[in-house]
Amino acid sequence: MRKNIEIGLFVLLALAMGIVLYLQRHPRYSWERDLSQRLAVDFNRTESQVKDYIARYIPEVTDAQIADWTASGKLESMEIGGKRMYFRNAGPNLFRLVPELAARKAVADEADRTKTGTSITGHEATDAQTVPAIRAHVLARQSERLSASLNVPEDSSAFLALPKRMRVTFTLTIPANTLRPRKTLRCWLPYPRSDVARQTDVKFIEAGVDSVAYPVERIAFSDPTCPHSSLYLEAETRRDRATTFYEIFEYTSFGEWHPIDSATVLPYHTESPAYKAFTSERDPHMLFSPGILALADSLTRGIGNPYLQAKALYTWVDAIPWASAREYSTIENIPEYVLANRHGDCGQQTLLLMTLCRAKGIPARWQSGLMMHPGAENLHDWCEIYFEGAGWVPVDVSFGETDYGGLFFFGGIDPYRMVVNNDFSGQMDPPKRYPRSDTVDFQRGEVEWEYGNLYYNQWDYSFQIEYLNESLFSSL
Repeated sequence: MRKNIEIGLFVLLALAMGIVLYLQRHPRYSWERDLSQRLAVDFNRTESQVKDYIARYIPEVTDAQIADWTASGKLESMEIGGKRMYFRNAGPNLFRLVPELAARKAVADEADRTKTGTSITGHEATDAQTVPAIRAHVLARQSERLSASLNVPEDSSAFLALPKRMRVTFTLTIPANTLRPRKTLRCWLPYPRSDVARQTDVKFIEAGVDSVAYPVERIAFSDPTCPHSSLYLEAETRRDRATTFYEIFEYTSFGEWHPIDSATVLPYHTESPAYKAFTSERDPHMLFSPGILALADSLTRGIGNPYLQAKALYTWVDAIPWASAREYSTIENIPEYVLANRHGDCGQQTLLLMTLCRAKGIPARWQSGLMMHPGAENLHDWCEIYFEGAGWVPVDVSFGETDYGGLFFFGGIDPYRMVVNNDFSGQMDPPKRYPRSDTVDFQRGEVEWEYGNLYYNQWDYSFQIEYLNESLFSSL
């Protein structure tokens, strides 16, 4: 009997030790611990590293200047693990936020840059040709209608122009031995929406894991009504082998422009459910704080027309300097963050504009996905604003006012887009078990396994674009 008891105690002790070791290797999920790890990824530069970067352009930079810029927030920093650490792009952002420093950096960069014969680069080089063509096309359509004395209302296609058809290969790769072998990875890849008027003919070609030896276990498309459009895949990890999820698809994207006359904008139907939904607050990134309400009122004082109100808000937000952003999941309230720091990236500026519009009773809704401009592919966010009599119109505040298009992006958008999201901070389909790497947006993809989310520093993504009929569009 005593021997059996001893054996039983030994088994219980072994089980207890096993449980302890398991919990040490896989502690119970905690958002607080997760957030601290995310912040450590974003704030990974020492003061010395930041100073070295600045010294490339300002050799005479002093410690006192670093301290002043840190205190003012122009060099974004945070206490991480008891040490003062700087945002990974704090150095580059400084030159975006201080005009005199930006000028010095521009001179130095220009001296090293190979001359291209143009001062317009990136997406602007493409949009400088595309935007005037879209405007001309829409105006020609309107002129045709007037000359024909048509009395029927225009449909949405009257404001669409210059379609671009693209084939996209999107990949997401988890390096070898990131996880133990034979563990199931759950992966969500961004996929073009099929419920956007200017985005049509979505065609799925193929998807899977980039190895015929390790087939995908499951593949599924999100419900069309899901705010985040995705292609979902599952596959097992293998020892010493990277896991690369991929998808290939095609779609057509149109440019859009609404030449709105403010005098034709009608009063809102304020009792409609849609109006109430798109003028309401959204915790935590769209709240009508006293500061937001006061700012919205001050920027629209003396303006009664909702189109002109939105235009005033757009112009003010457009003037906020663009700067590389912290991951959205690490920010408690994004619009308040932009106001406090006086800088923001495309999504941060967009959320601020939407909040200001909603605070004034102007319906606004999120839209985001990918920039598909040749040579300037990127993640991007923008929104849509509703004007009674005109409907929903695209608005891209981070593109702002331009020399080649004026305020085209206040009511217009180029065709080099891929719309993935029509809302922010929604649920994935199928649902994720752990918080997303980006709890607001969905563009790079998402990955998790049984013990937690895989954050951005644990995998990489890329996408390649083939433009299928550019020669056709060059004549339009």
